Amino acid sequence: MTQNKPRITMERTYQASIEDVWELWTTAEGVESWWGPEGFAVKVHRFDLRPGGEMRYAMSAVAPEQIAFMQSAGMPLTTEAKLTYTEVSVPKRLAFTQLADFIPGVAPYDVAMLVEFHAGARDVRMVLTMDAMHDEEWTRNMSMGWESELVRIGEALEALAAKRR
Repeated sequence: MTQNKPRITMERTYQASIEDVWELWTTAEGVESWWGPEGFAVKVHRFDLRPGGEMRYAMSAVAPEQIAFMQSAGMPLTTEAKLTYTEVSVPKRLAFTQLADFIPGVAPYDVAMLVEFHAGARDVRMVLTMDAMHDEEWTRNMSMGWESELVRIGEALEALAAKRR
């Protein structure tokens, strides 16, 4: 994590196995099932899960509200994104930096993130800790996006369980 930078922490518990939660974070298919806030779709182009490896993906606004937001912010409907893994400790921790290079008028910078997985008897507690962004508005937007993604992880886990029944 970046020193002297404010951090945001979010925590959720899912009724799932640690293997299933880990799979959603560590496979291209898993990531595509939930990554991005509601109203966005993600297509992974490169997935190299190792320290120093990268995930490259395209995130596209697909819902009318998100399309309108992107247009009003002067941003393209599809953005290419890159994150670089800094730690991969199966199945306990993932750390990465994501390049924030999509904000009009703001020089690109890295946002560090740590995801920790804690297996319980029948559930997994997941703790996300991330650097704040360059200002309060964008930090709030990022937090709202991750709140949406945490819901989508739960939905993806439910879909995975239903598929196995």
